[in-house]
Formats: sequence, C-alpha cells, structure tokens
Amino acid sequence: MGNLPYNISTPLIFKLLEQAQIINDMHFMLQLEVVERLAASPGSKDWGRLGVMTQFRCEVEQLFEVPPEAFYPPPKVRSAVVRLTPHPEPQYPNVDPTSLAPVVTQAFSQRRKTLRNNFKGMMEDDDFGGLAIDPSARAETLSIADFVAIAMHLHG
Repeated sequence: MGNLPYNISTPLIFKLLEQAQIINDMHFMLQLEVVERLAASPGSKDWGRLGVMTQFRCEVEQLFEVPPEAFYPPPKVRSAVVRLTPHPEPQYPNVDPTSLAPVVTQAFSQRRKTLRNNFKGMMEDDDFGGLAIDPSARAETLSIADFVAIAMHLHG
C-alpha cells in the first residue's frame, strides 16, 4: 500500500507487475488521471500502454476518489485509490509478457496513427486480417486479446 508521487508511479507499477506472481494485492493512492488510465477500457481516450499491461496481469478496481481538500496544503490535482489484484492464473498463458510489452509500446508509439502505420515493415494487412484485426484501426480500439494475438503472431 502506498501514496505514490506522479513521477514514479508508472515505473514502479511496471516493476511490481514483473513480480505479480508473488503479490496478493496492491493498493495505491495516485493522481486520478493515472488511476483512470489503469482502469480504462478499449475504445476510451484513457486506454493505453499502462492499462493494457496492468490489466494483462491484474484486476484493476478504482475504489474511491480523494479530493484535494483532504490534504494540507491542498494539491492542484485530484487523487484516487486503486486496487490491483494479480490474476491467480495467467489469462493468456501462451504469451510471455516480455513479448507483449514491445507490441503494446509499438502500437501506442504514435497514438493517432493506424496499426498499419505503427507496424509498417513488421506486419502486412493480410497478417492483421488473419488475426481478425482491422489494419486501419487505432491501438486505443484493441482489446488485450488483440494485443496478445499480435504478439503471438510476431513472436510465435
């Protein structure tokens, strides 16, 4: 459990996710925007690398918001408490997180570009078609299962 400063929250969460198999749960107070990204769903503006990689390994629950008035002096940002509970068994046992991470990073590297452009030279339209993924889609529309399918295609 911890109240994490914004500048270290994402790197620390990624480091803890590497140890998810030995963690029962994690509770953090974070900037509200970070919690919204952790708990986002495909298709939302907050869906990105942080949400995909965290939800790949954990159940994410935004528990409650903490208003600035709860602190002295009050910060200029809103906070929220989140619970991350590692999945007892991997939801996608056929993909290694170390092969998923670069795929997710590549997909979101230029957020407004299509998958076709972000994976240029790595995948062709037919490759996406074989995975039932539209190559003209943007990364923010993909599910975790879609990212897993791309990772398995690229890294076997």
